[in-house]
Amino acid sequence: MKFIVRPSIISGNITPPPSKSHTLRALLFALMGEGKTTIYNYLHSADSAAMIQAIQHFGGKVQTFPHKLEIIGVGPRPPFAEDVIDAGNSGLVLRLIGAMAALIPSYTVITGDISIRHNRPIQPLLSALSQLDVFATSSRLDGYAPIIIKGPLHGGRAQLEGNDSQPVSALLIASSFSTKSTELFVHSPGERPWIDLTLQWLNFLGIPYRRSNYEYYYIYGNSHYKGFQYTIPSDCSSMAFPLAAALITHSAITIDNIDPTDVQGDKKIIHTLSHMGATLFAKNSSLHVKRGGLYGKRFDVNDYVDALPILAVIGCFAEGKTEIYNGAIARKKESDRIHAITNELKKMEAAIEEREDGLIVHHSKLKGAHLESHYDHRIAMSLTVAALGAEGQSSINGVECIQKTYPTFAMDMQRLGAKIEVIS
Repeated sequence: MKFIVRPSIISGNITPPPSKSHTLRALLFALMGEGKTTIYNYLHSADSAAMIQAIQHFGGKVQTFPHKLEIIGVGPRPPFAEDVIDAGNSGLVLRLIGAMAALIPSYTVITGDISIRHNRPIQPLLSALSQLDVFATSSRLDGYAPIIIKGPLHGGRAQLEGNDSQPVSALLIASSFSTKSTELFVHSPGERPWIDLTLQWLNFLGIPYRRSNYEYYYIYGNSHYKGFQYTIPSDCSSMAFPLAAALITHSAITIDNIDPTDVQGDKKIIHTLSHMGATLFAKNSSLHVKRGGLYGKRFDVNDYVDALPILAVIGCFAEGKTEIYNGAIARKKESDRIHAITNELKKMEAAIEEREDGLIVHHSKLKGAHLESHYDHRIAMSLTVAALGAEGQSSINGVECIQKTYPTFAMDMQRLGAKIEVIS
């Protein structure tokens, strides 16, 4: 599937899709609860489907409705897995289920697609689980999926690198259900808002823990709780794409259903763009966006590293130089996002320089080009936005990956007036 994109002016209101990160955590916590959980406004996506299938393999009973999910959980001692777990394209499913499987005294095998098996390292999680006396190994001994896990996890002490937040979140959740307490020592903690998101879930469910900054955690273990009700907030990382599209096309739009109290790290892009000169103001649960004079700045993106590709696009339309740094973990996502966005924007004649941990972007007059998504939803959407502000027509191949987090992206943008043609 591909998009044909032409320069556009957009206007109107748009509601971003529900948060992927919240949806996947909600599903896992629903499995570990006792009785019925209802999740409202969940994200319909391949990642959600992978997590639903995973919790079903562990005995969770799931009923799917258009606007809610009902899950009957198994409690804090899940049974043996019914089959091999396929994480699909989701690094978060791989890490969360990998750690949860450590609670079970039998072998669990977890695999995924080619990106999961070759580009999403899981050795930090495997090493930490091994320190906790869990059998945890990569089947090819290369630090990637497929992985084999055998518990039970009884608690203890473990150290791990924290530049990728997902293994830390996975261990915080799994340790909450271990039979004894667990101490985690995290070196070089990164992506801290995503740890905050996990801790927000522990707080919501009354799961006790202690912490010192983001470097030490004491998890008491033996947690249990009843099923719950939860409404998934909008995804702030998906919000970034229509927001950026308005700014680079000199348009005005309103983004609805934004929760200003939610801890999602990608909300920081609002502050970033205001700092660059954009005119943004919030009222109630809506964000009003109007193009201001954009000026290049220097940004540490570690707290919202998923925004790196769209920030690179915005940098092309900002006066002067935009420097994006401390984003090396972006190389280990669905694609090497630093290299991918550099390569594709250069096709559009962008003045962009790749650095080990980020990018330097100079104001550029983008031209339409034939582009590749690198099978990465954030690259595909970022390039679509770039094409809306470029001269001439662009084509973007491999856009089916957008289904991962924003299945209605093309339709929503078309409603705003974006000239996007979908070719199957």
